[in-house]
Amino acid sequence: MNSGKRLSRDFYTRDVLDVAPELPGKNLVIRLQNESLGRFRVTEVEAYRGSEDEACHAFKGRTARTEIMFHEGGRLYIYLVYGMYWMLNIVTGEKNNPQAVLVRGVENYPGPGKLTKSLGIDKSYYGEDLVFSERIWLEDTGLSYPVKCGPRIGIEYAGEYWKSRPWRYFL
Repeated sequence: MNSGKRLSRDFYTRDVLDVAPELPGKNLVIRLQNESLGRFRVTEVEAYRGSEDEACHAFKGRTARTEIMFHEGGRLYIYLVYGMYWMLNIVTGEKNNPQAVLVRGVENYPGPGKLTKSLGIDKSYYGEDLVFSERIWLEDTGLSYPVKCGPRIGIEYAGEYWKSRPWRYFL
């Protein structure tokens, strides 16, 4: 897979509904355990839009878990679900406006738990800055792909309105 240009801070500090639809097709680059670089095309993401979005972790306010979501965009928000799967999220927007994009899949690793397990992403990535990190970042290859959208998955607890937002973007 071709390398591209690392995404800058300006890409991430926009509203999540502008960033999320542009992520499918970008490369997730990660330093693998053998120290080689792996490049994986992002195939599916979901947007979570801050304190008004009842499906967003920041909806209930600032906590130790969500603290990084209140930082400026471009950092990673990592959390554990079901006691066994780490979820990879990219913080977007301006400082104190908590928004994030859940990476649901990359090429050859569909599913957010499968991708983090396979790529070795864990809590140590919490807060990692994608703009400067030497172990994980995103690249724009200059290629464009048709992106589809649909409702988010697995957030029945948030109610029909938030569940039905077409904020899932995929190739």
